[in-house]
Amino acid sequence: MTDPSPAEVLVDVNAPVATVTMSRPEAMNAITPTMLAQLRAALEDLGARPDVRVIVLTGEGRAFSAGVDLKAIGGARLEGGAVGDLLDRPARDLIDTIRTVPKVVIAKVNGYCFTGALELALACDIVVAAEEATFGDTHAKWGLRPTWGMSQRLPAAVGPARARMLSYRAASFSGRQAEEWGLAAAACRRAELDELIDTIAGDIAANSADSIAAYKDLYRFAADQATAAGLAYEAAATFAIADTEERIASFRK
Repeated sequence: MTDPSPAEVLVDVNAPVATVTMSRPEAMNAITPTMLAQLRAALEDLGARPDVRVIVLTGEGRAFSAGVDLKAIGGARLEGGAVGDLLDRPARDLIDTIRTVPKVVIAKVNGYCFTGALELALACDIVVAAEEATFGDTHAKWGLRPTWGMSQRLPAAVGPARARMLSYRAASFSGRQAEEWGLAAAACRRAELDELIDTIAGDIAANSADSIAAYKDLYRFAADQATAAGLAYEAAATFAIADTEERIASFRK
């Protein structure tokens, strides 16, 4: 049976590398439940293919992704600053898939990468960014709270002090800063990003696929030991955030 949902994800396989592209450029690739489901299906399919060794996740146009599309929630009221199960469940399922698929997943951050999109990038094995890319955790700006792992993975990537500063201020930062702080493994000019990704992916693909899969599992296990309790707390905790609806009102129009 064909999926009646419009294609919000493009898949291009040039074995041993596959590229998965979030494709809503008119909305800066804002994340919807459909996109999350299609991303997960694409990753599961590519993860099972023996000819694919590296998966590159990116966005079409000038953004990796601007984050959650709050219009996708419709008229549902956001309680306690959480986007709710419509997005939380498929997002967490996708993140689990990114982290357990036995292939290296590279986040190719070509442009804007905000909030929920940053949470997806942080779940990838490697982040490679254009220097001109703009990152940010803007949950607090909109009266929201993280539910996809930001509170655990951002401090692990940039250190607790800097993570607090970024989240509390809802501050943006560049791809070059992401590299300097350890969130991105590498950064370069946007014009050179394709070449850099090709080099990194090619180097990985030339190595033993079984060895890489073993490394990925070991790194994931080590990270999970440090963050499992925090992720469970983040998912289960509730908060009284009174101004969410006022702050996101412009997205309701």
